[in-house]
Amino acid sequence: MFKKSACYLSLLLLTAPLVATAEDSDLTPVQNTLAQLTVACPGVAVGVDFPTIVDLQAFYEQNAGQQVWTEDERRMALQIQLQQLADDGLDPTRYGLPVQDTIQDAHCLDIAISQRYLQALHDLRFGYLPQDGLEPVWKANPQPQDPQVVVLAIAVPGVQNVAGAFDLARPRLDLYRNLRALYAQLRQQPLSDWQPVPGGPLLQPDKQDARVPALAQRLFNEGYLSTPLPPVDEHYSPELVQAMKSFQLHHSLQADGVVGPWTVTELNISPAMRREQLRINLERMRWLAQDLEPDSVLVNVAAAQLTVYQGGTPIWQTRTQVGRAQRQTPLLKSHVTRLTLNPTWTIPPTILREDKLPEIRRDPEFLERQNLRILDREGLPLAAADIDWEHPGNLMLRQDPGPKNPLGKMAIRFPNPFSVYLHDTPSQALFSKGPRAFSSGCVRIEQVMHLRDLLVSPAERARTDTLLASEQTHEFRLARPVPILLGYWTVQADSQGQAVYIPDIYGRDATLSAARGRTL
Repeated sequence: MFKKSACYLSLLLLTAPLVATAEDSDLTPVQNTLAQLTVACPGVAVGVDFPTIVDLQAFYEQNAGQQVWTEDERRMALQIQLQQLADDGLDPTRYGLPVQDTIQDAHCLDIAISQRYLQALHDLRFGYLPQDGLEPVWKANPQPQDPQVVVLAIAVPGVQNVAGAFDLARPRLDLYRNLRALYAQLRQQPLSDWQPVPGGPLLQPDKQDARVPALAQRLFNEGYLSTPLPPVDEHYSPELVQAMKSFQLHHSLQADGVVGPWTVTELNISPAMRREQLRINLERMRWLAQDLEPDSVLVNVAAAQLTVYQGGTPIWQTRTQVGRAQRQTPLLKSHVTRLTLNPTWTIPPTILREDKLPEIRRDPEFLERQNLRILDREGLPLAAADIDWEHPGNLMLRQDPGPKNPLGKMAIRFPNPFSVYLHDTPSQALFSKGPRAFSSGCVRIEQVMHLRDLLVSPAERARTDTLLASEQTHEFRLARPVPILLGYWTVQADSQGQAVYIPDIYGRDATLSAARGRTL
């Protein structure tokens, strides 16, 4: 039944007169039936919880208390839309309509059909899996909405145009619509058949390797090679290298033709799992559509990619570096409120404990070489010679602005409890890699100055240029905070409608797929 995530007070107040006895003369026959559902329609009532009954009561009240599905044409239109949910990665059998042979009472039948109608609209709009329990997003200013109020606003007028209601419920996000079109095409095709490629040492271009025939066959089966290579040829030839680069490009890997662990992993994801990947990411995008505002900064953590939206349209995109699997970048929604120009870097406690202290113990010159200052918790300087580095106590390490500072010229701040932010980086060479999971949780930005330009007004741009030139640290508050959303998805459709797969750097796809399987 419906997944409930909000208070039902408004609906209860709206429908309180309907919770009545069958003798209440103000109720229509269908409302009377609904008021005593467990007695009048025991087969329909099985599994129908109280919030669902409240939704049905509101739905019928706004339809003047009359049956909705008496016309064959309207029921047929609904049946067509329910079948088309397969293109959205939803299972039409979940919403299968009852037939009169199984439910004799006309009012009970109408109620059962309405329940499926409302359920389908809800799942199409908001998703059918509990995001908060699977991939929760922390929100700085949560604005809870009652999904059932939204669904009823679509469903009530939608009975006059069922196809229009389903299209209105369907997320309008281009990411969703493009992926849906791709999935609708691919799900009709038979699954491919390919054999796993064995692991092993790095395979470099122009080398000999016993795995080359299996690799060539794998690339041919998926269309990256136009003709199969001789099964005895173990030469990693330029033709095969070029096919591999194309594969890597479409799987968000570094397109260098070198076959390493990430490439082997992506090669060995089965055709069935690839199709499942499309389905579960349609669900993720139903979630994403609830949080993405028209003017936003959107980061896909899995792809290590940032997109700026204006008026609901993507206007600029750049590469990022995100947290490695052991220190994952969190999913969140907040607002960019300030820029730290020429930032210092105070090393977070985890990095200090796990990374820096071992370096200091191994190399006494490490602090000076990295331009790190030692401070107590009051911010007062300490001398390295006075500290027992095996038991350093409660101290801080801080790096001044400069070319070695890992935050580069700028940090982009937004409220969150994880102490993460966007920032520049001197590690520019890592942007050419793929996947790009290198940080300790923060998001490193390529072309950070261009992102700055998109966040500020011309006057703010000129002022921040002046402050940056001073080489001193400044906190600059934006006149207009900008929404920012950090999400996670592992496949999307490119401008030609082709699938671009993204390595599941945090291993979340299997969990989401298992949860999907439990709901069917």
